Amino acid sequence: MPRTDEELLAAIARGDDRALAELYDRLGRIAYGLALRVVRDPALAQDAVQDAFLAAWRTAAAFDARRGRAQTWLLTLVHRRAVDIVRREDRRRSEQLEDVPIASGASTDEEASVREQRRAVQAALTQLPADQREALELSYYGGLTQAELAERLGIPLGTVKSRVFAGLARLRDLLGETG
Repeated sequence: MPRTDEELLAAIARGDDRALAELYDRLGRIAYGLALRVVRDPALAQDAVQDAFLAAWRTAAAFDARRGRAQTWLLTLVHRRAVDIVRREDRRRSEQLEDVPIASGASTDEEASVREQRRAVQAALTQLPADQREALELSYYGGLTQAELAERLGIPLGTVKSRVFAGLARLRDLLGETG
């Protein structure tokens, strides 16, 4: 009789590498499909899946079957890794773009406009409550996922989501007031 995903995770937590292979055979295609939808690059999707299964190997003991299904837990790991990869690639691309010299002329006006928008956002951030500002800055400037924020700040994930949502709503209002 085949083992359930939950039984496989329990075996992985005990160091059973065959159980990891069996779980990969069972969920690898689904995990890859999810990662590919997020990162839109086959090689990066493979990296996300590999990272997620490695994380599952290391943290299988943390899985609690009372809180959800093993498949959901594993696909959440895949999704988080894929989002992290997208953010990393976006940062890498933006750093490369910042190194490109800006041509003179009309782009100078665009550059000034971007600087003005950046100042407006930074000024609006200072008007937010400290907890909302911290969550937004760590998320957008620090590139942390909401799960990483919750871990770093030592607060529940739901609280992080509430702070980010409320902070973004307040920023939208503040920036709308300034035009």
